[in-house]
Amino acid sequence: MPIPHHKSQAKAESVTPLPDSDQDSSLGLKQVFRRWDLISLSVSSVGPMFSVAATGGVMAAQAGWYTIPAIFLISIPFLISGFSFRLLNYHFPHSGASYHWSAKVLGKGISRFQAWVLILAYFASIPPIIIPASSYTLSLIAPHHVPTTSAELAASAFWVLFAAIPLLGGGRPTARITQVFLLIEMISLLGFTIIGIIRWPQIHVPIHFGPVPVGGILVVAVVAATILDGWEIDSYASEEAQRPRNDPGVGGIIGAFMALGFYAILYPLMMGETPLNLLANATNPLAIWSDRLIPQAPWIMLIPVLASTAGGLWLTSFILTRALYAMGREGIVPSPFAKLSNRQVPHVAIIIILGMAFTVTGLQTIFSSLSSFFSLVLSGAGFFLVVEFFLDSLTASVFLTTGHRKLADFQMSPHAHSALLVGSIISATMFGGLIVAFFIYGPKIIGSSIDKILLVLLALGVVFSWLKRRNGDQVEFAGKDITTPNDL
Repeated sequence: MPIPHHKSQAKAESVTPLPDSDQDSSLGLKQVFRRWDLISLSVSSVGPMFSVAATGGVMAAQAGWYTIPAIFLISIPFLISGFSFRLLNYHFPHSGASYHWSAKVLGKGISRFQAWVLILAYFASIPPIIIPASSYTLSLIAPHHVPTTSAELAASAFWVLFAAIPLLGGGRPTARITQVFLLIEMISLLGFTIIGIIRWPQIHVPIHFGPVPVGGILVVAVVAATILDGWEIDSYASEEAQRPRNDPGVGGIIGAFMALGFYAILYPLMMGETPLNLLANATNPLAIWSDRLIPQAPWIMLIPVLASTAGGLWLTSFILTRALYAMGREGIVPSPFAKLSNRQVPHVAIIIILGMAFTVTGLQTIFSSLSSFFSLVLSGAGFFLVVEFFLDSLTASVFLTTGHRKLADFQMSPHAHSALLVGSIISATMFGGLIVAFFIYGPKIIGSSIDKILLVLLALGVVFSWLKRRNGDQVEFAGKDITTPNDL
């Protein structure tokens, strides 16, 4: 699907534009990200090795070998969304991204509801990253010991504090540290792929698909949203991009395709070389697979998984804190969320979000009765991510149908317009179908209470939107390119 080419900038429609300065912390976020920075953030935020480690066991239990077609099913609308995001980023660069786009196209009421969904989607994704990070760390330090509750809490606190370092340090340190961790992950992915191919003749297991578990496939497709998202981080970094109308969206497209490529290699190798009964509901299926590849050396897999987990933790937090920063400016959430430090980062939002995430993690760790809540949180995160992308696809569809006519500079060929419009409609339809399917099959597979929990949270979103109906004016980012067109 072609990426549209534009010759001029879209007109600002907001009554409250932001000054286009990158130096004064009172004026907004600092524009520091180049294109390569945004690409590395998008790829690392997907966290392929952590994603497989965290969700592979649940997926194997629910769909077996049908996990692979389930991932490809959900990847279709996600890949299409990458091109829609590129278009919306060009016209409406904003650290609020999704909820800001819907305000411009669908109206402020839907935008406020989408803000609620966005908060739920990304906050629900953070504790399921902290908990495995703690577990993997303790397994690396003391592989033959059962960790105590205090040790788990200490490891969780370590990773929360560690994630705060790049986030509070600013955009440039975040990008540089992310690139180091991404390099570790990429080298490890390549290494395990090569070893897996070499070892295939000795350790492969029979491939047996069996009857098609329709419900399991559909539920796994929704859960897989958590392993195919993250690439959209460059949309939320738009106000920190040096070329805010040109670079955001490019990294997202690359990240989305790379994520699918990683899983197209990792899942067949892992499931083809490890019995499904060992993978099903395993807390770290990659460790089980690596033990078959390189026996008695679990640290070889744990190190890259931890690197992937760490990057996913602070980058997921990055998305949420930038969105909350934008919402704070507009009064959708309390105004302290919009405060910036002298490094021009939303430090209040960072501290509050990481503190709340650690609190949730601590409750799950201390109270064993909440252990089953982990799967509900993970599934809930996937569900709200699907809702979020459904609304984004709907926004793109409406914008491509009627909204773009309000913009004098909307210069796209009829072919490009038609391709993006058809793609957006397809992705919105698929996301919508998965939302309905999750309500049908989720209670049977995940737990009888999951649909009630999700309905209550959605209803609270309607209440949230109504309560915030009188809050603040919409703020438009008015930053300009500060590098040459060829500067990556």
